[in-house]
Amino acid sequence: MLEKWFRLTERGTTVPTELIAGVTTFFTMVYIVIVNPGILGEAGMDFHGVFVATVLASIVGTLIMGLASNYPIVIAPGMGLNAYFAFTVVGGEGIDWQTALGAVFVAGALFVLLSLTSFRYMLLDAIPASLKHAITAGIGLFITFIGLQNSKLIVDSPATLLTLGKLTEPMTLLTIIGLIISLVLMSYRVKGYLFIGMIVTAIIAYSMGLLELPSQIVALPSGLSETALQMDIGGVFENGLYAVIFTFLLITLFDTTGTMLGVAEQAGMMKDGKFPRSRCALLADAVGTTSGAMLGTSPTSAYIESSAGVAVGGRTGLTAVTVSLLLALTLFFSPIVSVLASIPAITAPSLIIVGFLMISVVQKIEWQDFEVVFPAFLIIVLMPLTYSIATGIGVGFIVYPILMAIRGKWRDVHPIFYLFAVLFFIQLAFLSH
Repeated sequence: MLEKWFRLTERGTTVPTELIAGVTTFFTMVYIVIVNPGILGEAGMDFHGVFVATVLASIVGTLIMGLASNYPIVIAPGMGLNAYFAFTVVGGEGIDWQTALGAVFVAGALFVLLSLTSFRYMLLDAIPASLKHAITAGIGLFITFIGLQNSKLIVDSPATLLTLGKLTEPMTLLTIIGLIISLVLMSYRVKGYLFIGMIVTAIIAYSMGLLELPSQIVALPSGLSETALQMDIGGVFENGLYAVIFTFLLITLFDTTGTMLGVAEQAGMMKDGKFPRSRCALLADAVGTTSGAMLGTSPTSAYIESSAGVAVGGRTGLTAVTVSLLLALTLFFSPIVSVLASIPAITAPSLIIVGFLMISVVQKIEWQDFEVVFPAFLIIVLMPLTYSIATGIGVGFIVYPILMAIRGKWRDVHPIFYLFAVLFFIQLAFLSH
């Protein structure tokens, strides 16, 4: 049955290989079930509810990916999108988390519609590749900045706004130790280095008296009622969160597409430069995002960590199904996950390292084209400095067509991009941001 459904022989793989690939991918991405509830908890959401929502949304998206698309790709709440949700939309805009979930739901519903039409290609083609890479890099800097702040490696300063924190503070010192541990594991290419780094750091935290073990390690899943079906869709339109919806949709769309193409190419599943069954693959993420909003979590995205499973032979959706089953088991370990997420030094190294991995795409930016590279520069710089992913994107999207027009290249700008620029100008100039 497995052979027929997943076409194992055709893909040149076996059941044991797929299971090993699934386990490998799971350990490289399971850190998200610890980090995501911690980040969204900053928005006032119930930790246990977000934890269960994170796991369930990941299972839904990943199962669709595995069973319908037959790809070894994992879907889970995206890093960067969760930070945007908690620190920009809720923290910066002053919007309650229920309304923010409403924006995620609307973006997810639009993503579902786009996944069923060819309009998704027009939306992707309208944005120059360099600007796409700049958005990824800017989000990476933003995530790293949050990790440095949470661990107090960077603190507020009346004179300079920001400055280096006291490295002798126990939590800050533990963060440095945890970061070094993760970097050593990373340098030796240890699978699941982020998750293993968290566990080792937790052990050190316990020995330093910074962590108390929970009264129980295993418990039945609980708390979902605190976040499920709490989204306020009406509040989205009352507050005019159109730029927020667009930001969620835009980042999810091209981040997921880029990741899927990269993993598919690594696995040798691209045919004549095209991505077979792309509609089902994108739909998996779209449904994951929509169901995630209903359950109580930020938008999902395809995980580049899926490449770890592909590297050890994963070639079919059986790898994704294996990850889904392992994620289901984590539902019963919420007590220990809650303790781990409550210690900034345990989660901050992951934020810093993921940010580093994301900013590496700057090498793909076409630095010789001034009219493209300067807007890209603004996107990268303004995201962390304004503490807003949407503001960074907005300024870059406004400046790009202006520079292109000045250079006499206005015809090279996709017509829909001018619409983006006008909408962002209205949002930044006249609406709250």
